Amino acid sequence: MSSQWIPVPIREGVHSRQAHCDLPEGTYERELGREGFFGPASHLHQRHPPTGWVDWEGPLRPYAFDLNRLDAAAPSPFAVPPFLGNADVSLRFWRLDASMDHLVRNSDGDDLLFVHRGAGALFCDYGHLPLRDGDYVLIPRGTQWRLAVDSPLQLLVIENRDGAYRLPDRGMVGPHAVFDPAVLEHPHIDEAFLAQQDEERWVVHIKRHEQLSRVTFPFNPLDAVGWHGTNTVWRLNWRDIRPLMSHRYHLPPSAHTTFVGGGFVVCTFCPRPIESDPGALKVPFYHNNDDYDEVLFYHRGNFFSRDNIEEGMVTFHPCGFAHGPHPKALKKASTDPATFADEVAVMIDTRRALEVGEAAAAVDVPEYVNSWRAPGKES
Repeated sequence: MSSQWIPVPIREGVHSRQAHCDLPEGTYERELGREGFFGPASHLHQRHPPTGWVDWEGPLRPYAFDLNRLDAAAPSPFAVPPFLGNADVSLRFWRLDASMDHLVRNSDGDDLLFVHRGAGALFCDYGHLPLRDGDYVLIPRGTQWRLAVDSPLQLLVIENRDGAYRLPDRGMVGPHAVFDPAVLEHPHIDEAFLAQQDEERWVVHIKRHEQLSRVTFPFNPLDAVGWHGTNTVWRLNWRDIRPLMSHRYHLPPSAHTTFVGGGFVVCTFCPRPIESDPGALKVPFYHNNDDYDEVLFYHRGNFFSRDNIEEGMVTFHPCGFAHGPHPKALKKASTDPATFADEVAVMIDTRRALEVGEAAAAVDVPEYVNSWRAPGKES
């Protein structure tokens, strides 16, 4: 097997000198790329927006799901069905209104919790860790844990099925770019952790092959008095992420990769200045990501490239068609461009196709596909 792509760039007709910059007047750029922005790519300059459809039939379409409408309250993340998933990853949205009275353990893979709302604390094999909104919490496979609630929690749960999370290779920008690993926090064997140890009956819910076993102990299994090693829970808040930026070029989503899973990546879009160069695109470029499905969870802020999307919603763009900014966002970018992107969103890009679960189908926003129509166009 060869890993050598055909490397020769070809130029035809009217085109820009560089991608995403100084587009020929009256054209719309569309990137056709492979391997999620890392493989070969071509940039077409078209007379019409690639999303200017007037009708759509069939299941391959852009989706929006309003997770605020989900009945997602449950005492355990394993009691909530995935709303999207495949062999590599499953996505759940979980509401926890009161502290858990049992422990859970995932023996199928790592869990990555993103705290959308609320505050509380994690108690796990490794100790005690306070939580707040905007926290990522990486829980290695096999860890026993529970959450204590200070204010009701809403969490996006990203399960790395039968895999381990890793940090992305930051290449020439160095190991301290995007976030310095020194900002990662781990649980502590502190007074709060020691105080919760008791000799009461505790039940551990263990998930393996999507089936639950319940193991009862006559004591609290979170009874460690110390530990050492490198396998543990980690916490990262989006406020500690310092995104890569270029004032002259709109960087692809891959520049915002936070964690790498098995067959997928997790990216974080954080508040940042918008490109200031007059010739640079100031909204995400139209593109065909023909090897990856794209999911975006909208946490907070003003989602400048999307129309009628609110906090707590998810968009799902299966690979196989062009997508990019909504018409209103594109028009504003050309007539009255913003100077700052005030938004926080979590993106999951998957190499294998995702399946829409029953939970997501129940909160589908079917008109989302029509929001891409060019203004004034009808079917």
